[in-house]
Amino acid sequence: MGAITFDTSAIFAAEMDARNPLAAFRQQFHIPPGPDGSPSVYLCGHSLGLQAKPARAYLEQELEAWAMLGVEAHFRGRHAWMPYHRLLTDYMAGIVGAKPVEVVVMNSLTVNLHLMMVSFYRPTPQRHKIVVEAGAFPSDQYAFSSQIRFHGFDPATSLIELTPHAGEASIPPEDIAALLEREGPAVALVLLGGVNYATGQLFDMETITRAGHAQGCVVGFDLAHAAGNVALRLHDWDVDFAVWCNYKYLNGGPGCAGGCFVHERHARAFDLPRFAGWWGHDQESRFLMGPHFHPMPGAEGWQLSNPSIMSMAPLRASLEIFAAAGMRQLREKSESLTGYLEFLLDQHGRRQVAVLTPREPDRRGAQLSLRIRQGGGRSICQRLIAQGILCDWREPDILRVAPVPLYNTFGDVHRFVDRLSATLS
Repeated sequence: MGAITFDTSAIFAAEMDARNPLAAFRQQFHIPPGPDGSPSVYLCGHSLGLQAKPARAYLEQELEAWAMLGVEAHFRGRHAWMPYHRLLTDYMAGIVGAKPVEVVVMNSLTVNLHLMMVSFYRPTPQRHKIVVEAGAFPSDQYAFSSQIRFHGFDPATSLIELTPHAGEASIPPEDIAALLEREGPAVALVLLGGVNYATGQLFDMETITRAGHAQGCVVGFDLAHAAGNVALRLHDWDVDFAVWCNYKYLNGGPGCAGGCFVHERHARAFDLPRFAGWWGHDQESRFLMGPHFHPMPGAEGWQLSNPSIMSMAPLRASLEIFAAAGMRQLREKSESLTGYLEFLLDQHGRRQVAVLTPREPDRRGAQLSLRIRQGGGRSICQRLIAQGILCDWREPDILRVAPVPLYNTFGDVHRFVDRLSATLS
């Protein structure tokens, strides 16, 4: 949308919404009602994205296929279930910047993380360390530590956590480069969150991948808070692997199937150790039911079981909307929305609210993480929710808000800051 001079009036927010080319996409989502019955201000897309209106019809199509065809729906009907996951592949590849062979929708995020670490974390006595960011999502922390122990090492000596400087929330990019230069020969795997769930910091994945590879490390990312949020070019960046969930910015519904990327150069690395399942077996001979596993090339070769069609149908509805909107345009609007949120907070709440997320647009996505200076803690979040302003709280002291460009408006942002200021006054 180009450079914008913001102002604090509600009229300005309405004008921005009136001329935004993506504004109509809001109508394709169900906005939960607030206590008074009017649409809430929903700023929790970083946690659970909203339901796309076509999702119900897509799900009912598959329920109807089950009712009318039974098992034959795997091979017949409008969208046969056997290849159903491939209806999502091209859309997902576009969102994460991959080739279709590099992407598959399967399992859940932490399952996929473990599957990738089975193949790509191959520690030796000389090279056994994993580099992560301090404060990674707990499920990731559990996975890292359990994988290290599984290989007979100790997380106390094999897990390297990147930490912010004292008094800061974000990790300086130069610290990552310096650590890899210093520890690189002992590092087996660099595995960061593309966007940190708590602080909202966006990491420079291209530079990190290049630095890790220069030291002989494998480089992967957890994109739970990046996929559908920021522009990604996983193939071009030469990332080895990545995993993500699809229920946050990608609006697939609670607990829906996750996503996995494996770079094309590993597509036929059939000698890599992996945990095998029949859905990853060569599809030409899968139903011969032989005893020996022959993986499919590409990311599909890491599949385990046939996927949940009922999970994928709502996700397909959302991905089609993403394709119509375009990630470049969505990112442009996101930068404007989040910039506007930051501007209003600076104008109305600087003394009461500290923004922990980096201020540079290229170092953050949609989310801003806020610390309330005057205290009040979780009760501030609860009071906002009672007024129809849906955000969330992360211990010990972070209020997270994310204006999502597909369905949030400049008016939403204005209303949030207005209500927050009133709540804190």
